[in-house]
Amino acid sequence: MSINIKKNYKNPILEAKKERTVVIVKPDGVKRGLVGEIIRRFEKAGLKIVALKMVKPTKEHYRLHYPSSDKWFKKVGEKTLETYKKYGINAKKELGTTNKIKIGKMIKEWTVKFMTSGPVVAMILEGPHAIDNVRMIVGPTLPVFAPPGTIRGDFSVDSPAIANTLKRPVKNIIHASGDKKEAENEIKLWFAPEEIYSYERAEEKIMF
Repeated sequence: MSINIKKNYKNPILEAKKERTVVIVKPDGVKRGLVGEIIRRFEKAGLKIVALKMVKPTKEHYRLHYPSSDKWFKKVGEKTLETYKKYGINAKKELGTTNKIKIGKMIKEWTVKFMTSGPVVAMILEGPHAIDNVRMIVGPTLPVFAPPGTIRGDFSVDSPAIANTLKRPVKNIIHASGDKKEAENEIKLWFAPEEIYSYERAEEKIMF
């Protein structure tokens, strides 16, 4: 009895082992000399760098990088309002609105301005469940809530309550793709195919 296997079949286990994600060390991380430490943490965990470069993109580039959907703006606004409430800050007084979407749009523009204030280091990391593993190493978006041991928890204590009052984004050192779709879009936005490499790290067969 023969078994027909489709040529385009993709093994989910092998796919998970080769998952890729984008990491951007933001201007604050670069200016503070944290690039080496950040790379060390990822490589020590077993994640493989398959692309790496220092760049200073335009505002137009970053407007494509950050989503422009009402769903994303609302999510950003919600995080901000939750932090304001926790610390007893009047959002209406500080931001002129409590509309989550409007707040999200304001924060995106502040973020774009900040991200173009200096060079960033962009990289693609590859490895088993790279997206989830990278986000665990990086820690929660808001450093004030990031636990010790994570990159944001160890190197920042910033929060929306402070940042947005000063009309700037939260300085959280680093960006990491949020899910598979986001990672695929960011890989295409940040890297040309010829900038991405394939190779085997010495310990891959031992670790995986």
